Amino acid sequence: MPSYRITVNGERRRTESAAGRPLLDVLREDFALTGTKFGCGEGQCRACTVLLDGAPITSCNTPVSAAQGRRVTTIEGLASGDRLHPVQQAFLDEGAMQCGYCVPGMILRSAALLEKTPRPTEARIIEALNGNLCRCCGYEAILKAVHRAAAKGPPHA
Repeated sequence: MPSYRITVNGERRRTESAAGRPLLDVLREDFALTGTKFGCGEGQCRACTVLLDGAPITSCNTPVSAAQGRRVTTIEGLASGDRLHPVQQAFLDEGAMQCGYCVPGMILRSAALLEKTPRPTEARIIEALNGNLCRCCGYEAILKAVHRAAAKGPPHA
């Protein structure tokens, strides 16, 4: 079975796995990082979003082979020690979660947006999060949270 080396949340990790196995399964089952959620298994709901070299991807339909030698950031790796990432803090402050299932994907996609566009318009936020499904329909609070994080400035500044 092939072996893969992936830097996950800043830590170099290694796993043996079939090349086509979903990255989501590797993160949850091999590395015990259960913050990344399984939703639809088809990349449609984006609950399984992680960052691959800083770009948001759906880990349920990304093979582990695509992560070989690259950097993966999960919701567990976004904070800096005990200090939450500004997007995480904003979601908490705005109460932008109910069941919490969509939250890791929403936060990671929002963090990637703010990394590229520190002061996005409402339309740009909606475009970036389009496709991230919230079963509880908490979209209004989620938009407020992204605006709040943008107003706070760059992470860990």
